[in-house]
Amino acid sequence: MKLLEERIQQDGRVLGDDVLKVDNFLNHQVDPQLMAQLGHEFAELFRAEKIDKVLTVESSGIAPAVFAALDLDVPMVFARKKKSLTLSADNYTADVFSFTKQETNHIIVDKRFLNAGERVLLIDDFLANGQAVQGMMEIVEAADAELVGAGIVIEKTFQKGRALLDEAGIHVESLARIAAFEDGQVVFAD
Repeated sequence: MKLLEERIQQDGRVLGDDVLKVDNFLNHQVDPQLMAQLGHEFAELFRAEKIDKVLTVESSGIAPAVFAALDLDVPMVFARKKKSLTLSADNYTADVFSFTKQETNHIIVDKRFLNAGERVLLIDDFLANGQAVQGMMEIVEAADAELVGAGIVIEKTFQKGRALLDEAGIHVESLARIAAFEDGQVVFAD
């Protein structure tokens, strides 16, 4: 998606050899106009799948996921990273290692919001090592729901996440694919 690539070049900041900071428009300050366009693009890419739910992990996946769900006219569910007093004890869980934060989160989805037989689209902000998507896949499987695909805002092709999802036979659509970071600049994959 050319618009997203342009925004990454304009506002993204490369940190070291493997981190892209996009807090100006995606994961701290959110550009709602851009998120609406990303959500529409995901909806168009997966519309034929007859999706019942969109699932993401808090917090950076919420904005693109909610706009995709709005465009698809289905509910959006996000996996929580922390258990709250209001969350029921009857839930699905998975452990997810965060590459950026270098910590493991125990993600949780209340069983009332993901049901057997539902067709689920996963949305995530980044695909690096594939841990967040794999955690959501575990939750979808535990719910006996059907995973129809994964929409990724930014994929880092030089990390193993895509290979793991391809190996699992998951239909993945990434809106921006990064091949490398060179001299503090983003190099996009063809």
